[in-house]
Amino acid sequence: MKIKYDLLVVGGGVLGTFHAYHALNKGLRVAVLEQSSRPQGATTRNFGQVVPSGMNTKWQNFGRESLAIYKAIQKEFDITIRQNGSVYLASNAEEVQLIEELSDINKQNEYSSTLLTKAQCLEKYPGLRADYVKAGLFFPDEVTVEPRTMIHRLQQYLVEQKRLDLFTNTKAVHLETLGDQVEVTTAAGTAFYAAQVLICNGSDFKTLYPRLFAESDLQLSKLQMMQTKPQHNFELPGSILTGLSIRRYEAFYECPSFQAIKAQEDPKGLEKKWGVHMLFKQAADGSVILGDSHEYADADKIEDLGYDLNMDIDNFMIAEAKKIFDLPTYEIQDRWYGIYSQCKTQDIFLKDIDARIHVATGIGGKGMTGSAGFAKHHLEIILN
Repeated sequence: MKIKYDLLVVGGGVLGTFHAYHALNKGLRVAVLEQSSRPQGATTRNFGQVVPSGMNTKWQNFGRESLAIYKAIQKEFDITIRQNGSVYLASNAEEVQLIEELSDINKQNEYSSTLLTKAQCLEKYPGLRADYVKAGLFFPDEVTVEPRTMIHRLQQYLVEQKRLDLFTNTKAVHLETLGDQVEVTTAAGTAFYAAQVLICNGSDFKTLYPRLFAESDLQLSKLQMMQTKPQHNFELPGSILTGLSIRRYEAFYECPSFQAIKAQEDPKGLEKKWGVHMLFKQAADGSVILGDSHEYADADKIEDLGYDLNMDIDNFMIAEAKKIFDLPTYEIQDRWYGIYSQCKTQDIFLKDIDARIHVATGIGGKGMTGSAGFAKHHLEIILN
């Protein structure tokens, strides 16, 4: 018997799953096809920070909507959301100037933030080095998640309480529009039918539309991260973003002094070469996750990124981290990298194959923060 869905999503990552979430809330019949036994791409291999504060105005609005959505779900079902805030730690006068300018922008945008003195930063964040920090900018509404489990909890919630049909180990290999529906054929030869199909499977959409993939401006970014052993009798609240983050995140591009400050940076520094900006976040088990780095390659040349961890990058990040925090231990229990797709010339890759088949990918590092809010608005476009 043919089951026809109102919306079928190809790809079970955070972007596709939140499209499904909003469609289910509209009372639509929805299926998600995930090619693996469970999502294991960029959605699970990221830092686990939901930080609209780091985004430009457009995406900050999506991120703020995402915060409300995450918190609403968390009230009903534990998806690992912890509201413990984010802080940007300035290490010199230039970075202090930038956080002060961003604070003024936040006031205009009515987004809550608080400037912290050096003494307040040292009091709030144990182990923070006094010879590093000069001031901070704190965002109380922002949250952290456990990325390796959040998406699985979210999908469990949608299956159990929203009647999502989730098909794992199911890879879509062919799509064809037949009148008022789309036939989706899987590698196993099974056919699904839907009024609308959304493809949210990263750069893997090359399987379905290789020419479109080849002509796209997608590139891949490889991020390295590490996790210390549990820090006994030590608590580090919220997301910690540092001076290199201030110099990298898009929100600061809108600050009046940003371009002049960036122009003075050393273009040959290792932080530039490897795209390093130091982040810290304590995981639920007491360990501290730190990183990260950014290496880039065109989406059809993933092999250029290599399949191994670059230990020179890891060692550099540990050395930089020790300049910022005196943790009880810097003994590393886990190292990994994540790869996400992003666009070179636009903020996300959107393409309508026809009136019923749509591609949304290349959201880059905005996925965990922006997907929930963006998906709500994008779904309206698809359905209308």
